This record gives sequence, structure tokens and C-alpha cells, in this order.
Amino acid sequence: MAAVAFVFAVFFIALVFCVYNSISIVVPLLIGLLGFMALSRQRGYGFGDIFKMMREGVGKSAIVLEIFVLVGLITATWRASGTIACIVYYGIEFMNEQFFILFAFILSCIVSFLLGTCFGTVGTIGVVLMVLARAGGMNADLVAGALIAGAFFGDRCSPMSSSANLVAIVTRTKLYTNIRNMLYSGMPAMLLTLAIYTIFSFTNPLSARSTPVSGEILQLFDIGIVAILPTVIVLGAALMRVDVRIAMALSIGTAAILALAVQGCAVTDLIRYSLSGYETGREGFFAGIIKGGGLLSMVVPSLIVLISSAYAGIFAGTGMLKDLYALASKASLRLGVYMVTTFTGIITAAFSCNQTLSVMLTQQIQEQSYEKQGLSKYRIAVDLENTAIVIAGLIPWNIAGAFPAAALSMGTGFMIYAVFLYILPLTGWMMYRLPGYLKEE
Repeated sequence: MAAVAFVFAVFFIALVFCVYNSISIVVPLLIGLLGFMALSRQRGYGFGDIFKMMREGVGKSAIVLEIFVLVGLITATWRASGTIACIVYYGIEFMNEQFFILFAFILSCIVSFLLGTCFGTVGTIGVVLMVLARAGGMNADLVAGALIAGAFFGDRCSPMSSSANLVAIVTRTKLYTNIRNMLYSGMPAMLLTLAIYTIFSFTNPLSARSTPVSGEILQLFDIGIVAILPTVIVLGAALMRVDVRIAMALSIGTAAILALAVQGCAVTDLIRYSLSGYETGREGFFAGIIKGGGLLSMVVPSLIVLISSAYAGIFAGTGMLKDLYALASKASLRLGVYMVTTFTGIITAAFSCNQTLSVMLTQQIQEQSYEKQGLSKYRIAVDLENTAIVIAGLIPWNIAGAFPAAALSMGTGFMIYAVFLYILPLTGWMMYRLPGYLKEE
């Protein structure tokens, strides 16, 4: 066990160093992977056995990689079609200055549910609203907390979220059933969060709303109602429980048609945007934040998932963490599975610096505990979403929290105001007392 602890320590130190020095966490993940491969060899496993374990681990994440490809295409085509610009424009136009913080949270929730990504949300609508907040003399930490909390709403329960799809895969559950359970279990936290942000809004109104963003959007895009069609397709497909990959493909196709027919995009440009990301080719604030997306933007997230899946394969194949599994199982009998899952989620999120490995490790460590107590696989699925997924946003060096903060030019001060992220884990256990709480099929 000492050798395992040593490799974990080296891995963690490398992760923290790279996060604070803006080095891709792919580098320490590879260092850690080599360390665990060497440890497996020391335990008598051949390279063939090790690569087989890694391949089995990676195989479980295949659908997540497919989702990444589709997300890359959606983030590019929705930009080119004017869909994201339309959401930003009307979000700003209908926002009430008195309830700016509440609106910021709600709008962030909506955009994150549609996009399925926390990073894409704060990088678009989040940046715009932060500019408005700073110009209006508001508490930047408070606004950033509301925005990032809302961004994690969709990151947790959007059908297009890689996190939601990953949890469904590792727990062998159905995505849309999990989403129903997540929405239901998150209801108390959502209501409390809305109430808190309403109170904050009364005491922290936006004092000024002067911004050239709306005018710039009108110059760059035709934002007629048709621009919202790609989002309607995603929402409609979710209501009808259509396979998320089919829904995303239909939305991408619709957005591509709108980009060509409505926004006047050339076919060659659309192909280029789909690969390397959208850009307007003009100067301006909104032109700067709307650029991005595309398949290349998904390369690093895909590598993180691949390497993290390889870790999970090694841990499962070698039984390297069996002592930890036994310890968690005993603790779960005394303290309850939800409390131990929450604590494990905190530790793994702090240790791994990314959501993917945190989810995989928490699931592996706690799976025996749920099975021994006769609890459903849907129970562990929703527990992972209510703990490991959102807790990652509260770890300063975890990429899930560090990137959104950096995108909004914020430090760690936002965390105390990201109330949904810590109210949800606290209220999650309450829902099990309600009849009909957990749907299993």
C-alpha cells in the first residue's frame, strides 16, 4: 500500500504544480499513468495484461468521446448559426436590473442545460454578464458565484453533458432516467438557491446597464426567431427521450443550414469552423468571446477522459485499491453511503484535479458499499451527480473550478456565493425520505 500511496503523492504534486502554472493536466495524468503501470508490473502483471486493463477501461468511455465530438460540432455550428448570439441578445434585453443576480443564475442554468458544458457557458453568456456587472459597480464575486453555480446546473443534468453521460456509463444506468432523478433530487437546492439569489438581488441591484454588446450582436448576426431552432430540437428530443447522439446530430444539421442560409456563411468556412472553431473575422468585444468551439477544442478533454479511463481500468484489473474499497464499505455501514460518497467525492476531486477521474474513482470506491446494502445502481448514479460532479467546482486547483474562474477573471472569492454547489450535496440526502423519489427505469 505504501507504493500506491507514493505514486498517488507524486501524481497529486504534479497535478497541483501544473494547474497553478497553467500547464495542461494531461501531462501529470500521463506521469501518474506511467507510475501505476510500473506499479502493476512490480505486482507481476505483464504489459499485455496492463494494456488489456487499460483498453477495457477506455472502452467504457467510448460514448463520452462520441459526445465530445458532437459537442465540438455543436459549439461551432451554434455560434455560426447565430443561436448563441440570439440567446445572449434576448437574455440581456429581458434582464431586470433589480434582479440581475437572480437573472444571471437562471440564464446561466438555461444556457448550460442547452450547451451541456460549464466551460462553454461561462465563456459566452458568463463573460458578457460579468462585463455588465463590473460596469454596474456590482460585487464581482457574487455575480461570478451565481454564474458558475448556474453553469454547473447543466453540466450536471443536461442530456448533452459529458459528465451526465459518463455517470450513466460507469453506473450502467439510463441517461434520461438519471436526468429525471437529478432534477427531482436537486429541487430543494434549486429553490433555496433561487431564494438566496433573490435576497442578494434586492441588496445588490445593477446600477447601470450601458453596454455596446447588443448593438454589436445585431451587426454580426441575423437573430430572428429561427436562430433558436437548434435549441428547440435539443429540448424536444430530451422530452421525447430520443438518443442524445441523434438529437445532437439533428441540432448540428439544423444549425449548419441556418449558418449557410441565414447568416450567409460559406461552406468552406463552416467546415473550417467545425474543425478549428468559429470566428467572425471582425474586431469587437462580442466578436472576441463568441469565437471558439470546434473539434480541436475537444482534443484535451478527450485525452483527459481517455487517460482517466485507463486509470480506472488498471485499478479495477489489479485490485490496487481493494483496501480502500473495504475501508469505504465499513465506513458506509456506520455513517451511511451518502455521507461517505460525499467525503470520497471531496477527496477524489481534490486529488485528481478533474471531474472525470473523480467520478470514476468515487464510483469504484463506493460501488461495493451500495451493492452490500442492496441499493440501486440509480441511487449511486444520482449520488455521484449530487456530490462528485458539483464538488469539483469548489476545489480551487481542480480544473472544473479553476477554468470558469479564470474565464471570468476571478480568484477564489466566488466560491462562497456559488450556493447551489454546496447546498445540493447538503440537501441530497433529504430526498431519500420522500416516497417515489428514485425512478429506476
